[in-house]
Amino acid sequence: MSFSDYAEGKVLDHVFSLAAAYPRPTLYLGVSTTDPTDAGSSATEPAGGAYARIATAASDWQRTGSVVDNTSQLSFPEATASWGTLTHFVMYDAATGGNVIAHTALTSAKAIASNETLRFPVGNITFTLD
Repeated sequence: MSFSDYAEGKVLDHVFSLAAAYPRPTLYLGVSTTDPTDAGSSATEPAGGAYARIATAASDWQRTGSVVDNTSQLSFPEATASWGTLTHFVMYDAATGGNVIAHTALTSAKAIASNETLRFPVGNITFTLD
């Protein structure tokens, strides 16, 4: 998992009191057919086919040591058309547009066809800080 340059800047501002407090944003889970990179500008989300980012709540996550993972299954809407072959998941701070907070590659690429539902079971999404 990689934090975006945007998120890293917010953490540094917070830790060193360089800017106003950064309120916890609502986090939205998205998927991409490309690597978003730390710049956060290279994500290619599915277009159409009923694709929409998933809003998450604090109760969807738990931290154990330096690891955060999902405590509930996170499910996207059923695809009404192909979403292509997904290679990464991306955390955003908005339902559309917004800033990339973090990103990572899926364990294995996943092609989503019409009438399929992409689900991440409990513990399938993991963020680690070293």
